[in-house]
Amino acid sequence: MDVQTKIDLVLRYPTVECITVDELKELFETRSTLKHYIGFEISGKVHLGTGLMTATKIKQLKKAGVKTTIFMADYHAWINNKFNGDLELIQEVAKKYFEPAMKSLNLEDTEFILASNLYKDTGYWKHVLDITKNTTMNRMLRCTTIMGRTVSDLSNDCSYILYPAMQCADIIQLDVDIMHGGMDQRKVHMLYKDLREKLGERERVALHTKLLMGLQGPKRMGFEEDETLDAQISSKMSKSNPMSCIFIHDSEEEIANKIKSAYCPIKDIKNPVVEISELILNEYGELRVERPMKYGGDMTYTVFSELTNDYANGKLHPTDLKNAVTKYLIKLLEPARKFFQNKQDIINFVEKKQKE
Repeated sequence: MDVQTKIDLVLRYPTVECITVDELKELFETRSTLKHYIGFEISGKVHLGTGLMTATKIKQLKKAGVKTTIFMADYHAWINNKFNGDLELIQEVAKKYFEPAMKSLNLEDTEFILASNLYKDTGYWKHVLDITKNTTMNRMLRCTTIMGRTVSDLSNDCSYILYPAMQCADIIQLDVDIMHGGMDQRKVHMLYKDLREKLGERERVALHTKLLMGLQGPKRMGFEEDETLDAQISSKMSKSNPMSCIFIHDSEEEIANKIKSAYCPIKDIKNPVVEISELILNEYGELRVERPMKYGGDMTYTVFSELTNDYANGKLHPTDLKNAVTKYLIKLLEPARKFFQNKQDIINFVEKKQKE
């Protein structure tokens, strides 16, 4: 495979930003195998945004010959008070639930690393201190929004300040070429890129993928000054509100009910159902909308812009789109649903611990 084809795979949906394409090209030209990572707090059940969006990008990276890694950030979840700050429980959920859940999306050959295992190397903590010594308190505070909290939330727990520095140190310790995350992780990737010369580190590519909108529709919560970016981060699918997201192991009935009640105003393409249709188009190459002849008959979309144009012009009704998206999602999530068919006790365990 030539370098341009590899670059095209990296830049393909759901990628929304690559910093920079020139750096990516140079890495492909000078290194035999590129190393990638994406990190996740262990905080609950896996939904479309965490699961399918990540799986889609990882499969594309693998096709481009990139070695992929999913980093299970147990210490980061501990700092961010997930599962009430119970580190042992976080680690148990990581191994018993999160890793198998992600592997059920055809990611069996992706490497999974538990963060705390990386931290046994004392050199890691020197990286953390180097980062903190080369940036300001204000810059670090601004980066803490990557935790899903506004700066005003961060007045109590001093460990929050360490979170961005640790994430930068993860990148160094893992020695990755591609640091991957949603657009909500952009600040910490830019922190690394701004500091890397002072730290004596090499250039690495920041790859940012789309944040899938939650089923409740757009929100603004003040994570970013830029209104467009703040809307993306504020509106993203959240596992803390089960009706705002679709979990990868939801039943067919749950998927249908959630899509039926999802925010999807007529002619307004900025809605979660339209966004999910783009994910489906990417996976299947088409989305077939079935409807009676009196409403125009069946339509098959292969290009996302054609679907959005029809929707914006009122040629595609929300109900018809919801019915089509439901059908395809049920099919798309079948492997994960089958994997957990006889493992409901694991899901119940995670749900119970989240509520405690």
